[in-house]
Amino acid sequence: MQTVAVPDDRDGQRLDNFLAGRLKGAPRSLVYRICRTGEVRVNGRRAKPDQRLAAGDAVRIPPVRLAEKSDAGPPPDAQLNRIEAAIVHEDRDFLVIDKPAGIASHGGSGVSFGAIELLRAARPRDTLELAHRLDRDTSGILVLTRKRSALTALQAAIREGRVEKRYLALIEGALPKSRLTVDAPLRKSVLQGGERMVRVDPDGKPSRSHFSEIERYPGASLVEVALETGRTHQIRVHAQHLGHPLAGDEKYGDREFNKAMRELGLRRLFLHAARFEFSLGERSYSFSAPLAPELAVVLDTLQGRGAARSTAR
Repeated sequence: MQTVAVPDDRDGQRLDNFLAGRLKGAPRSLVYRICRTGEVRVNGRRAKPDQRLAAGDAVRIPPVRLAEKSDAGPPPDAQLNRIEAAIVHEDRDFLVIDKPAGIASHGGSGVSFGAIELLRAARPRDTLELAHRLDRDTSGILVLTRKRSALTALQAAIREGRVEKRYLALIEGALPKSRLTVDAPLRKSVLQGGERMVRVDPDGKPSRSHFSEIERYPGASLVEVALETGRTHQIRVHAQHLGHPLAGDEKYGDREFNKAMRELGLRRLFLHAARFEFSLGERSYSFSAPLAPELAVVLDTLQGRGAARSTAR
């Protein structure tokens, strides 16, 4: 057992990220488990993985036994080339990618190389950190930082609601009105197998999403979703709560709707992080990514069906 004082440059960091940095090679599932069982203590008290640490906090870390990993070797060149091609912006503080669907933000849970591991392999001289995360099945803007100062500043902006995040999603049916807000608290749980599930719960964390209709198709609608909070699976669960689940959502979606969308060529979750904007001091940043090609094809097909119906009438 060891007790570690949180250094000044880690002030504001989440507990799970702090532990991941101390326990090199530990899978996230292990980090979450030792927090859940109370083996990790902050200033003598139990703490949740998402607790923010303050400089000087005393973190008790239990001894952990890490299974010897078979050396997976360096990432395949094809993966490195793919992640390099996804870079849309880089400067002294930030590196931004248009993350393809199917690539996790970070490794773990059977994933050898997430976006962060691939980029660290591609840019070994950089000190890269994830400023936020996207689900594995979500494409679009993912921001990484090159400096600790940039990371803490951006994460503070996210916590304080000074970051604008907009997503494009295809939902079942049509919203009751063109613009509406879902203000429904969300509670996260981890199932026995380690799978994360989220549900609307009065005792959950405050969560707010703004839905705006962009275009309506037969049986579906393209919407833009602006987030005020960034909870796990927030858009997916809020859409389900509205009664208009996302296309291709195998966890929270509608089976028949997903089947109909597969027949139109949809092979993934229809959720794309289209825009990420913020200001730090006097400098403003705006990163955007066009809809992923495989999703644009589905919209073209839906558009064609709508036009065919209109002609038939």
